[in-house]
Amino acid sequence: MEFIKEEIEDMSISEPSRIKDEDTEEQIDKMEVMEQKHKLKVKEEKHDFKTQETKAKKLHTCSPCGKTFQNKSNLNGHIRIHTGEKPFTCTQCGKSFIQKGELNKHMRIHTGEKPYTCTQCGKKFTDKRNLNAHMRIHTGEKPYTCTQCGKSFTKKGTLNVHMRVHTGEKPYTCTQCGKSFSQVASFHYHLKVHSDEKPYVCSFCGKSFSRLDICKQHQKAHNNVKDHVCSECGKSFTTSSNLKLHQSVHTGEKTYTCTQCGKSFKQKGHRDKHMRIHTGEKPYTCIQCGKSFTNKGNLNEHMRVHTGEKPFTCSQCGKSFRQKGDLNRHMRIHSGEKPYTCTQCGKSFKQKGDLDKHTRIHTGEKPYTCTQCGKSFTNKGNLNEHLRVHTGEKPL
Repeated sequence: MEFIKEEIEDMSISEPSRIKDEDTEEQIDKMEVMEQKHKLKVKEEKHDFKTQETKAKKLHTCSPCGKTFQNKSNLNGHIRIHTGEKPFTCTQCGKSFIQKGELNKHMRIHTGEKPYTCTQCGKKFTDKRNLNAHMRIHTGEKPYTCTQCGKSFTKKGTLNVHMRVHTGEKPYTCTQCGKSFSQVASFHYHLKVHSDEKPYVCSFCGKSFSRLDICKQHQKAHNNVKDHVCSECGKSFTTSSNLKLHQSVHTGEKTYTCTQCGKSFKQKGHRDKHMRIHTGEKPYTCIQCGKSFTNKGNLNEHMRVHTGEKPFTCSQCGKSFRQKGDLNRHMRIHSGEKPYTCTQCGKSFKQKGDLDKHTRIHTGEKPYTCTQCGKSFTNKGNLNEHLRVHTGEKPL
């Protein structure tokens, strides 16, 4: 009985303690709930504050141009476009930039760092934009299209340069001679004409060049290396640019048109040279005799009259020529080749000029007219012979 009494007494003592503990736990739970609610309320208030703050950030407006920004630092960076301030300077070369990010990108030129890698071919780039533009080579994407002719490009900058073909804009002007260029690379290349700097020398003939790539192309002529082959006809060329020009023979495309007479050309250079017929411009002058020419190639060929240089030599007989075209025509004597064929009768000729003369037999064309009596002839030689009738000159 005493044992039972003691147990009851123990229970009576522990019961209030248990109830008290349960009350305490319930209070703790309520406090935790209250604390959670308080934190949630504070979080909501902070969220409201951030939203208001974000809205306030959009009020940062550039006074010169009215552009708005989300934060003041972006506005400050933008303002430098108007002020011209460039506070970030490269410690290697001294070049300055408007934004720190631009300086960081520039520094990769000096460090050689290329953090952006093409997943297709492994090529690396210093700038992500350059990688994105490069990726279009693999995807074939050309998002920038010319509104004038429909031609598409992988880069916006290339489109901008192309547009100058249509607009005629030439923003790069030489201060020495006033000649203008549509591309900065052509402009820099032209400047070397005035400096007379030609550090690259041909190991075969000693001729000097202002650019290494042109010197290498020249040396291919000595080695007779023609590693650029036309897929249409198999004809080979020393340079990719010559191959590209040749391929227009197959396509028949003539994109460059003379504004004076409407004649079209496959190459811009040919159109520009043709325009000098209308303008009478002869910008290339011989320093020996003062004779002027419409293009530099004709001046170079003319200079050989004074120097006596004959750089093109026949490998069969050793005869030398001033012009490569003369050598090519001469080579047909050895090969017997007659590449120019009349479409009317099938007769073939070694030279295009001979074919043109022959074709007039079929067409009846007589483009050479005597100014004295009006009589016309199919070729210039016959006209010259006829003129002696009027001048009284006796042939040799």
